[in-house]
This record gives sequence, C-alpha cells and structure tokens, in this order.
Amino acid sequence: MTEKLAKDFMTKDVVTVEVPSGRDDVLRILKRTGISGVPVVKNKSKVLLGIVTRKDILRQPEENQIALLMSSRPKTISCETTLSEAARIMVDKNVRRLPVVDDEKVVGILSVSDLISAVAKMKITDEIRHNYISKKTFAIWEETPLTVVGRIMELAHVDAMPILNSENKLTGIISERDLIRCSKIEDEVQTSDFSTGTDDDEWTWESIRDNHTISYGISKVQLPINPVRDCMIKKVISVPNNAEVSDCALRMKRGRVDQMPIIDNDGKLSGMLFDRDLIRALIAE
Repeated sequence: MTEKLAKDFMTKDVVTVEVPSGRDDVLRILKRTGISGVPVVKNKSKVLLGIVTRKDILRQPEENQIALLMSSRPKTISCETTLSEAARIMVDKNVRRLPVVDDEKVVGILSVSDLISAVAKMKITDEIRHNYISKKTFAIWEETPLTVVGRIMELAHVDAMPILNSENKLTGIISERDLIRCSKIEDEVQTSDFSTGTDDDEWTWESIRDNHTISYGISKVQLPINPVRDCMIKKVISVPNNAEVSDCALRMKRGRVDQMPIIDNDGKLSGMLFDRDLIRALIAE
C-alpha cells in the first residue's frame, strides 16, 4: 500500500501573519478562524520565521510583539513527508501543526486535525481503551473563575478540561479555543518610581529634583473573572472507552473538536481522549 503523504492532506491556503504585525492582529485571526496557531512569515516572500499560537498569547498576556511571542525556527516538513512521520514528529515534539516548506517558503501546513481526517478514513477498528486514552485526566468545578482555569490548564499542560457540577456530573468542557474566544484586550496605565532617594527633608530642592516617575501604557490579554460555566461548551461530544479509533476520529472531525470525554456505563467521566493521542494510530500503521 502506498503511504499517504503530507501534500495530500495539508492545508494549502495557509493563514499567515507578517512581521511586524502585532499580537492583536493574531488574536483577531484566532478568534475569527478558530485555528490554534499562525505561521509568521517575512513580508510577501512567505519565508518562514516562526509560529505564534494560542498558548503563546495566553502565557504572555502583556507581550504585544510577534517577534517575542512566536516560537522561532519551528520544526518543518516537506510535501513528500509521510503522514506516519508527521504524526511521529507531532507526538514527540508535542506540537499541533507542522509548516510545509519548499525552499524555506511556506506552501502549506499540516495540523493534527488534518491527521485526524486521515485516521477517520482508515477504518481502524481498534478500541480506544488500548493505548489511546490519556492517562492523566483533570477536571474542574463549573464555578471556577476563568482566570483560575487558564492558570490551571497552563500548569497541567493540557489544552482542554472537562467541567463538573457539585454532583460530579459532566456539564461541559473548556478549551484554549474557548479561552481565546472569551478574552479581551485591556489597556491600563502604570507608574514607576525612579526616585534616587535622599535623607534630605522632603521639602528641600534636592528631594524634589531627585524625584522621578514615569507613566506608561500596558496592553494585555485579559480573561474575565466569570465562572467557567459562562464560557464552556455545554453540548459535549463524548464516547465510551470501547469506541473504535476511526469512529472517534470521524466524530472529532464532524464536531470540529480536539478532544472528547470518556464516559463509563454509569454516565460518569472516566477519562479524556485527545486528538494528539489518537494520531498515534498513524504511527502504528
């Protein structure tokens, strides 16, 4: 069987940003398209400089310069790279997308969702409970403030979390995409004191002369303090742990989700299935 190649599944009409674009430009793109990251290119030449992602923006809310937000020299692939090799790189490097380059220029991008489409077509009947369900599952209470949720997700190194109510029932799910959707740009003015400090009387000319302050503006990405239930996705697509690999991939593709909670026979949360774990099926093949 001829192995599938990146050029057959990659997105060719790539959304990019050019330096010196700002963070707000990227944020608008992420909100409008729902994608998780954008290649940064040099002018109209499409020469790849780096990638900026939702995670970069959420982790550095006060940084506005793309050059400081982006990950420079990202791992890249060619059009002829096989899907199994691309999947291996994504799993090993823990990345969600690989720019496809030709002569240093971006000609496409291969994402986890593209690989999920490939898995959905492969009719893999293996059950997800064998090697695919995430071993670590984190859940949060639906009254947790969004500001705290963002920090928990960062510390736990997860892209999404299931939401439970006071009765431990699954009521929703929150992802980085939802955090970006609910975020706002807030501007504020801060003041720094650069006084040299003397022991002179506060009314002497020397004390007045050595007292310096500077005011400057801060623009940062801010999450509201609302409880997570106000921003979470309530119509959750879930599966049992005996669901088949390709069927789960198809559900992810149709539902345009990156993860699905695993529900046991009693209807309670028992784990999480992430798209990045599901593409391991391509490596196995």
